[in-house]
Amino acid sequence: MMLPRGYGSITKRDKTYKRCYWARGASVYYIDEETGELKEKRKSLGFFSTRKEALHALEKYHRERNLLSRDDATFAEIYERWWQEKFPTVRESTVYTYEHAFDLCGALHKRLISELRLSDLQEIIDKSNKNYPTLKTMKILMIQVFNYAVKYDLVLKNYATYVDIGRYKNKNPNKMERDKFSHEQVKSLWNTVECKYDYISLMLLYTGVRISELLNLEKVNVHLYEQYFFVKESKTDNGIRKVPIHDKILPFFEEWYNSSPEDYKYLLYDKEFTKLTYIEYVRKYYKPLMTKLDITLTPHCCRHTCISMMSEKGVDPTYIKLIVGHSGAMSLTERVYIHIDIQDLVLAINKI
Repeated sequence: MMLPRGYGSITKRDKTYKRCYWARGASVYYIDEETGELKEKRKSLGFFSTRKEALHALEKYHRERNLLSRDDATFAEIYERWWQEKFPTVRESTVYTYEHAFDLCGALHKRLISELRLSDLQEIIDKSNKNYPTLKTMKILMIQVFNYAVKYDLVLKNYATYVDIGRYKNKNPNKMERDKFSHEQVKSLWNTVECKYDYISLMLLYTGVRISELLNLEKVNVHLYEQYFFVKESKTDNGIRKVPIHDKILPFFEEWYNSSPEDYKYLLYDKEFTKLTYIEYVRKYYKPLMTKLDITLTPHCCRHTCISMMSEKGVDPTYIKLIVGHSGAMSLTERVYIHIDIQDLVLAINKI
């Protein structure tokens, strides 16, 4: 069966190959910017065991390609298409990282990807005033988006691979701003919270727990009368600990605890009384709240902020390590000879 002109081709290789059918897109001709010569490029879609499989690959290629016009595809549209494929393969904690990087590339969103050049991408990096790890994530995102565009012949070259972030490697222009909320931002947060999903940010700020620790917290491990909860699942063994509940956020814990059915397992839940996931929390609640306050900080920054606030208020370093689960950093004397009651930790956290 002959394929339509411009559709691509299926070539059969020698039968000694297990996958002998080679599917390729149609030829694309372009002018090499360096040599000025006319060149041909064909997209290889892979090798397949049967002609039917190769034909399906060609059909998928054209189906995806036709979703976006080569002439009017924007950076944001390509990102959305790429993200639909990428999303199922990434960890929950990576989701916010990618979405935050995309937000930082806001000036590119409505630009036609076919018109973007290295200078446009480099300008986003140079004007971002972000630290090196964030710049690295932004560059990775740009590369991924352009790779997707190259894959479907929407652009011929991935300019993002040439973006220079090396000059910023030893510079953190806003390290403190990245790591923690300012006093003004914390105050704004208190003045803005309206529902129990907003409370979660303050619960993170005033306990120093990792977001995963709070999302996995079971009601059976919440002791409201004694004013603490027990973290039984953590990133590290040292993270298994008792965490005091600050007086200011005790009502938030009480509301969450008492507002779910008795047989529901977790402290936090979504509106259908199922476990609240990281992705759902960040997308539906955390990110909109931070956008309203014009704050570009991740949930993990709440943990840094809590540590900073305790340090500023003169909380004993040993207490800080116990509260946030850094007991591995404790000295031998601290680990062996010092035993601290949970009520002492409550008094310590109440200093902030």
